[in-house]
Amino acid sequence: MTRATNLRVYAEAVREAVRSSLANRLRTFLGGLAIAVAVATVAMVIEGLDGFARYSRLTSARAFGADTFLLARVVRGQLSRRELAERLTRNPVIRRSDVRFLEQFADGEVIYAPLAERRADVSAGGRTYENASVGGTAAALFEIRNLGIARGRFISRDEEGRAAQVAVIGADVADALFPGVDPLGKPVRIGGRRFVVAGVQARQGSAGGTSLDKNVWVPLQAFERVFGPPESLQVFARAPSPDQTDRAAGHAMATMRARRQLRPGARENFDLLTPEAARSFVQGIAERVGAAAAPISIMALLAAVIVVTNTTLVSVTQRTREIGVRRALGATRWHVVVEVLAEATVIALVGGAAGLAVAGLALAAAGGPVGIPLPLRPGTALWSLSAAGLSGIVAGVYPARRASRINVIAAIRLE
Repeated sequence: MTRATNLRVYAEAVREAVRSSLANRLRTFLGGLAIAVAVATVAMVIEGLDGFARYSRLTSARAFGADTFLLARVVRGQLSRRELAERLTRNPVIRRSDVRFLEQFADGEVIYAPLAERRADVSAGGRTYENASVGGTAAALFEIRNLGIARGRFISRDEEGRAAQVAVIGADVADALFPGVDPLGKPVRIGGRRFVVAGVQARQGSAGGTSLDKNVWVPLQAFERVFGPPESLQVFARAPSPDQTDRAAGHAMATMRARRQLRPGARENFDLLTPEAARSFVQGIAERVGAAAAPISIMALLAAVIVVTNTTLVSVTQRTREIGVRRALGATRWHVVVEVLAEATVIALVGGAAGLAVAGLALAAAGGPVGIPLPLRPGTALWSLSAAGLSGIVAGVYPARRASRINVIAAIRLE
């Protein structure tokens, strides 16, 4: 057949497929619904996992810092119980004297900020916020981490030096203790001591299942007045410039080794978590979650193929006499195959378009609460719609073969 003839055959097949679909709306609806559910599932899984990865990177940067590294007695991470016990035995605690040593030999290459943390209740007036994360730290933490101060300011160096009882509170703490009231300058009580609110953080979300909006930051020495000296400090650090992070991390490690008087080749008795390690950890979680995307998508599409195959078989059975008459009037087996495939594909594409519309609305609705845009990207939409069309073709293969093998005489006699 010529190209023009082929085009006429395909156009006629599509018209017949649309006519048949409209004539049997319930059957078409069921097949389209299966495809719509499958396509919506595929699109939401793809965009949801991409959003999860972006959200993980964002919250990791908020919790840890984009170019920040961490010195600690032990960075727990994915350590087994045995490894954790071994490191706690081998690694000495980190004291303020260690931090002073690091700062003394920073040589302008590293900015340090110690941190001690404790869970405690925070109260104001007759209200109490339970189990807040109280952190004793230094003014330099504001230079190291993106703390997102929405109102007021962070702890100043003067307040740090004189152990002033000032506090910077997270969004959840502010909302709970001062509903509808500006918290700046208002007193709060931590561990029975009075602190004055100097700043309020913007809403940060969560990281690793832990809310970042329940933080309360106070000067380290003020923290020690309330809770006593911490068992061990963590030390957040960063280079003055992001392109010097590796050099700064190396300088910090060398300084800490000197502080601990470790000989060349000796194993470190402290942990250092670099930005790459933190990002790799987050990326590893995203990849493990993403591994489920393919099986979920394949199962959804397979279920849709089965439903569309069944509905198309029903269509072929109902139209047996019609197909026999058309064959008797000169239609070839190829014409019948193309027509049946076109019907299955039309159902799949219409269902796919409906599924994409539902997925777009669902993603837009889900993106608001988590604070991360979840758009339905054109690439995802095109891929999902292509998968729907391919599913329709696969679903139509068996019914098309069956239709093309119908006995013409027996079909014409069928009432």
